[in-house]
Amino acid sequence: MTESLLIPFDYEYMRNAMWVSALVGGVCGLLSCFVALKGWSLLGDALSHAVVPGVAVAWMLGLPFALGAFASGLAAAWLMVFIRRNSRIREDAVIGVVFTAFFGLGLVLLSLFPSNIRLQTIVFGNVLGIAQGDILQMLIIAGGVLAVMALRGHDLMLWAFDAAHARAIGLNTALLQALLLGCVAAVAVAAMVTVGAVLVIAMLVAPGATAYLLTDRFRRMLAGASAMGAGTAFAGAYLSYFLDGSTGGVIVSLQALIFVAVLILAPRHGLLAGRRARRAAQATLQGAA
Repeated sequence: MTESLLIPFDYEYMRNAMWVSALVGGVCGLLSCFVALKGWSLLGDALSHAVVPGVAVAWMLGLPFALGAFASGLAAAWLMVFIRRNSRIREDAVIGVVFTAFFGLGLVLLSLFPSNIRLQTIVFGNVLGIAQGDILQMLIIAGGVLAVMALRGHDLMLWAFDAAHARAIGLNTALLQALLLGCVAAVAVAAMVTVGAVLVIAMLVAPGATAYLLTDRFRRMLAGASAMGAGTAFAGAYLSYFLDGSTGGVIVSLQALIFVAVLILAPRHGLLAGRRARRAAQATLQGAA
C-alpha cells in the first residue's frame, strides 16, 4: 500500500507538477486575502481571461508568451480602472465588459493566426506538461510578489482595510493599487499554466474567503490562506494521478470542499455558530422578559 501511494513521486513530471502547483497555490492564497478584502473577486476572473489576446500577440511577434500575457492583463486592469473612474457605470459591469471583450479578441486572433497554442491549454491549464521555462517564470513571479509583500505589505494591508485613511496619512494609494493589480495579473499568468484561465478565479478567491471565516487577524488570515492554497494545490496534483482527472479541476474541487466545510463548521463565523448565537440571544431575551 505504501509503495502504491508513493508511485507519483517516481515520475519527474509528477514531482514538478506537485511542487509547482504548491508554489502557485501558496502565492495565489497570499493575494486572495487582499482580493477578498477589496471585493475584487470578479477582477481576478477578468485578468485571467484578459491574458488570452496577449498570448496570441506574443506568438505572432515571436515574444515570450508570459510577456504578452502579463502586458495584456495589465492593459485590461488599466482599462477597467480608467472606465470606472471616468464613467457612471458600475464596477461589476465594467469588469464584465472588459474581460469578455479581451477574451473575445483573443479567440479571434487565435482563429485568424493559427499557432501551436492550444486554446484548451490556456483555458484549462496543463501543469503535467510544464516546461522548464515556465517553471523559471513562476519562480520569478513568486519571488517578485513576495518581495512586494515584504516591502509594501503593511501599506497594502492598511489600504485594503481603509483606503481613505491610507490616503489621509500620505500613502500613494494609486501606486498601491497598481502594485496589487500588477501582482494579481502576474499570478494570473502563472496560474494559467497550472489550472487554466477558467479556474484561476477559484485559486485567487477560495483560500482568502476560507481563511476570512476562521480568523479576525489579517496576519493569521495571510498565513492560513497561503497554507491552504499550497496544501490543496499539492494534494490536488497528487490525487489527479490516481483519479486520472484534470489537475486544475481536482485542486479547485478540494478548495471548494474545504470552503464548504469551514462555512458550516467555523467556530465563530460558521453557519452552525451563527445559529447557536441566535438561539442564545433569543434565550437571553426570553429570560429577561
